[in-house]
Amino acid sequence: MSGPFVFPVRDITHRPGEMREFSIDVPAPEKWGEGMVAIEKGSEIGLDVRLESVHEGILVTGDADTEYVGECGRCLTDIRERVRVAFQELFAYPGGEATDFDVQDDHVDLENLVRDAIVLSLPFQPVCQPDCPGLDPATGERLTTSTGVLSSEPIDPRWAALQDYTPDHGAEDSPA
Repeated sequence: MSGPFVFPVRDITHRPGEMREFSIDVPAPEKWGEGMVAIEKGSEIGLDVRLESVHEGILVTGDADTEYVGECGRCLTDIRERVRVAFQELFAYPGGEATDFDVQDDHVDLENLVRDAIVLSLPFQPVCQPDCPGLDPATGERLTTSTGVLSSEPIDPRWAALQDYTPDHGAEDSPA
């Protein structure tokens, strides 16, 4: 079996203490993610992987670094952000207990492991900035940061006195 996520382990199987490290860039084989953001097919995924032989199998530890694209959940602006995730999993030798990942024909295939780690780290409600105001409910226009222009609606005279109120207003008049 071959592929960009397949790593040979023939030289370290059944040799506890042996280790191999790899740093590679691989393309995403397909679109990963179904929400408002996803990893596009062909996007470069940087992998830093350490394969360690242990008594039970091959312990895989690593980091994946890539970029997701999509839309802000509040204002629908296009967004593009980096995502970096860490992962660790034991690929067990065949013949033991049933496990999620096994060493197969002297190699380990990390595609499912990397995909799951990345997709689970994608934001469910992505935003272009933490304080994104979203869309105006009346006009559907994007709200932006305040321009300093006050609302054109007239202020109700009953509430006008509160314009000058500040939280520390009257603090100098009150006893301590």
